[in-house]
Amino acid sequence: MTSPTQVPSVETDTPGPGEVSLSKDAAGQSGEQSLSPGQLMWRRFKRDRTGVLSACVVISFFVVAALAPVISMLYGKNPYTLYGQDTPGLLDAFNYPAGSYGGMSSEFWFGVEPVLGRDVFTQLLYGMRTSLFTALVCTIPMVLLGILIGLVSGYFGGRVDYWLGRITDFMMALPGQLTLIATMPVVLALFVPPTKETPVYVQFCAIVVVLAVLGWMGMARLVRSSALTLREREFVEAAKVSGASPWRIIRKELLPNLMTPILVQATYMLPSAILTVAFLSYVGVGYVEPTPDWGRMFAAAADYYQYDPAYMFFPGIAMVIFVLAFNLLGDSVRDAFDPKSGR
Repeated sequence: MTSPTQVPSVETDTPGPGEVSLSKDAAGQSGEQSLSPGQLMWRRFKRDRTGVLSACVVISFFVVAALAPVISMLYGKNPYTLYGQDTPGLLDAFNYPAGSYGGMSSEFWFGVEPVLGRDVFTQLLYGMRTSLFTALVCTIPMVLLGILIGLVSGYFGGRVDYWLGRITDFMMALPGQLTLIATMPVVLALFVPPTKETPVYVQFCAIVVVLAVLGWMGMARLVRSSALTLREREFVEAAKVSGASPWRIIRKELLPNLMTPILVQATYMLPSAILTVAFLSYVGVGYVEPTPDWGRMFAAAADYYQYDPAYMFFPGIAMVIFVLAFNLLGDSVRDAFDPKSGR
């Protein structure tokens, strides 16, 4: 009886289903490894729909604020003209908007302001322009001052770290809102006598100086803690051995490795600065009449909300949308920089 012919097994290079998926994963990992950190961050950010939508909302706010004069010109109104005083029928006998929903119409899209009768739409546009520009300029020195103090404190350590830490603790111990309210009139009085009207540029400079002096501590604490960790790393020790000066090590070795937490923290500081600028105007120590500003609109609406709640609606909705979008953007940027994020 002849034995069955044994067919020799032939090895093929065709992988199985599991091996195919494994090779794809390996290819994807090798592709990601070939990308720079910035490209990896951008790839992860594009996958986050919430982050992309928040970025579009934030960018649209800045674009609208920058184009406020153009939009106002096309609209045919400005935030300073007293339309209610010049046009009969816009305000009733009690100087409130005669129409429904704050006087909204095809001519006045968001209605008119009670008592004075100014256009709410253009006030909102220019108020957005004032608030965003002021907060952006305030955030820049806050971030720079926090980075400088945090890097110096974290890298040099010892007595430098001790005294800078005590200064930071003292500044953080100050009651924030009360200090702002008490400081603003003093700073304004240094430039303009109380008997004269304060120019807008002086109000702007005073707000920037006060917020910059009182708002850098959080950034400094964050940078200091990161710098304390990085100064013990091998690349810093190698730079010391090669004879690099401390300032060169801070600028070339520490600062590039701290850009991720700095950028994330800055995205949280800007909306906080917007709320602070609005608060100063609301309590009467920031921008005052007739400068359009979100906080000043809230201050005026507080006197009218019982009879005209629509006047508070539009600046309130605009501020909530912007602050929420910027906070979500900050979360998305943090998750994009963090490769262990699950989002």
